[in-house]
Parts: sequence; structure tokens; C-alpha cells
Amino acid sequence: MKHLFSILTLLLLISITSCVQETHLKTITFKVRMNGVENPKNVGIKGNFTNPSWKQLIPMTDDNNDGIYEVTLSEKTAANGIQFKFVNQNDQYEMKNQPNRTLKFKYQPQTLTYIATFNIAESTVTAQ
Repeated sequence: MKHLFSILTLLLLISITSCVQETHLKTITFKVRMNGVENPKNVGIKGNFTNPSWKQLIPMTDDNNDGIYEVTLSEKTAANGIQFKFVNQNDQYEMKNQPNRTLKFKYQPQTLTYIATFNIAESTVTAQ
């Protein structure tokens, strides 16, 4: 009987700890104003959501030459947010010695636009 109780307790613990959160599609358009930045080149994003974390540069482009670099990413995730920084010249992080940018998610599918200026902490997030 004691052995049966131990097995039932173990099964209960496994079932409680193995619960998997449902993932939701997050589509985010990142926009960063590079106007005023000398020689913007190889602009992108690095963050805790890249693989490997903070190592991979996600390139951004300025297709219409307005000084605003953009990229749209879509991913199914159960994460409640991300941390990141914009990068110039592959490895020049913005906002040195300042906290990372953060973007919090709701537990539902979302389409967001994140707009910021390079090296300025303020940002605007809009949901569609």
C-alpha cells in the first residue's frame, strides 16, 4: 500500500509539472528611426528571443530610404515578453549601460508594431 501511494504521488507530481502552456502567434513589426545616426549600416535587433540568445542579428531594412529600418517577425510562443536592443554596424548596441528594451505580451494571438528611435528609450507600441 505504501508503495502504491508513492507511485500515485509521483504520477501526480509529474502530471502537475509537465503542463505545457498553449502557444499563440505573435507578429511584431519593429521600426527604428536611424535619422541622426552617423553611417547606419547592418542595422538589426539582438535579444533574448534569438537563437542563440543575444548572438544572432536579425537584419532590418530601409527599403524606402526614409531613415526608418523595419523588420516583421512571426512566432508561436507562450512567452509573456521579450528583451532586446537595436544594433548598428552588426555589434554597436544602442543605449549602453541602460536597461534592455522590453515588449510584454498578452496570453493571446497578437499583431504589434513597435516604433522607437535608436539610442532613445521611449517607444510606441500599437496593436492591430
